[in-house]
Amino acid sequence: MIGVVLLVIFTGALLNAQERETPPVSLEMIADGVYQVNGGQGSNSGVIVGENGVLVIDAKMDEGSVKQTIEAIKNITDKSIRYLVNTHSDGDHIMGNRYFPASVTFIAQENCRDDFFKENFGRESDWGEPEFYPFTPSLTFKKKMNVWLGKDKVELYYFGVGHTTGDCVVYDPKEKVAFIGDQYFNTRPQLIHSNKGGNSFQHVLTLTKMLETLDADTFVSGHSDPVGREAIYKHIQEMVERQKKVKDLIEQSKTMEEVLAEFSEDESRLVTSIYNEITGQ
Repeated sequence: MIGVVLLVIFTGALLNAQERETPPVSLEMIADGVYQVNGGQGSNSGVIVGENGVLVIDAKMDEGSVKQTIEAIKNITDKSIRYLVNTHSDGDHIMGNRYFPASVTFIAQENCRDDFFKENFGRESDWGEPEFYPFTPSLTFKKKMNVWLGKDKVELYYFGVGHTTGDCVVYDPKEKVAFIGDQYFNTRPQLIHSNKGGNSFQHVLTLTKMLETLDADTFVSGHSDPVGREAIYKHIQEMVERQKKVKDLIEQSKTMEEVLAEFSEDESRLVTSIYNEITGQ
């Protein structure tokens, strides 16, 4: 009986600690009418307030975080949420879709929508269930799409394979702010989801094309603070340098284990992806 009581106390303490560790949702202004959504469960997300409505970028993960996001938006505008764009299919960007109003139109690159319905890291998708299907993307695009919020235009781009095969960029051309999902990390090495068709070499080409195409000054990503163009250039160069080092080691007939030993532990997932891409495994 004492053991049961202790277990209940421990479980309650753990849940309370988890709640304390999750900061509340807040909006950080990036530019006029453009915000990063911080806190809650899930990745950073975004908000663009246009002339006649609001476009949200990514959805957090749980009901509480979505409710806080919606309330935070109501505090800055009385315009309704008209669109939600998922930058890619990772759970921390899409699970919250199901807690937004049914009146919201969900948008994604066509490969991203396909990934909604695939097994992910061994977990079977539930997006095909009748109650969740309305919260999957009903509008998709291949390369480019414009979304109009009255006179205000938001541009959606697909520059190619990278973190996954379905990463899109949401760009506000007036404010020169680009939301790029998980195509950039500055707190850890880049994450490549090989199981979703992601590819590090294509990632370099994709980000290079993004910089060549967009006149953006600010890039907002899922797990880092907003950065400028130089940070993206540096990110690309670091990726190229890792790829060259892995390639050189492979040419010296190093095994996977020997290659990994030449890198820090936090680089292991990325280096494994690079190694498999070069060797065709």
